[in-house]
Amino acid sequence: MLRVGSRNARFQQFQALLGNRAKRQRNREFLVQGVRPITLAAEFGWPFRALLYDADRPLSAWARTMLREVPALQVAMSPALLAELGEKEAGPPELVAVVGMPADDLARIPAGPGFLGVVLDRPASPGNIGSIIRSADAFGADGILVTGHAADVYDPRAVRASTGSLFARPVVRVPSHREVAAWVTARRAGGCPIVLAGTDEHGETAVFDADFTRPTLLLVGNETTGLTSAWREACDLTVRIPITGAASSLNAANAATAVLYEITRQRLLAAR
Repeated sequence: MLRVGSRNARFQQFQALLGNRAKRQRNREFLVQGVRPITLAAEFGWPFRALLYDADRPLSAWARTMLREVPALQVAMSPALLAELGEKEAGPPELVAVVGMPADDLARIPAGPGFLGVVLDRPASPGNIGSIIRSADAFGADGILVTGHAADVYDPRAVRASTGSLFARPVVRVPSHREVAAWVTARRAGGCPIVLAGTDEHGETAVFDADFTRPTLLLVGNETTGLTSAWREACDLTVRIPITGAASSLNAANAATAVLYEITRQRLLAAR
């Protein structure tokens, strides 16, 4: 066990994981805040590097169980310092976890007859990344791909917005569309006829007129500029969500959720 009561070098290492993407990537680790995300990270077997806990108060049964059952460095921390790492306005959390990152390997994503995947093309908002991961998990996606110059999947804001779903589904960061296109080609050659469906407010097909009962890779573009021309050319179809009212479009996370719901609705009906 380690004790941290001042802003020493060890605390600064943990603090850097909050806002320094380069250090997260270099160390291959990130901070996890909140009961549900920490619980799911443990449940799905993610590697814990450290568990930071409040040194000045009795811990709940949940926190004691985590400290007892999860192999990791245990760090007793002063409440003020832990509150900074927990980023909670209501006071220090009981626990904050330091968790290791998995490899960004497309082989982590299974592709079978009922395949459903989501590509996020250059998402700029960590909150949107987390929200879409949460929706993809809720609607049974097999994996999420984040391509191009994007916000960080392991930014604390993205991790919080996913409410733990980041740990339940494979999320893979990919440099560009080319790696994904090669992966799709290989899956098709192996007998999985994946259809690439791009979301676009001017899409050629209304979302409820598209056939999503086939293996589908849903493409969601950047919040401001949409899909790149390379992704548009790769699409087998583009779909739009009919909307009314004064709104000209939907937030990327809301749009992705609406399409994922329609995909699930069609597949449940087809399975009856």
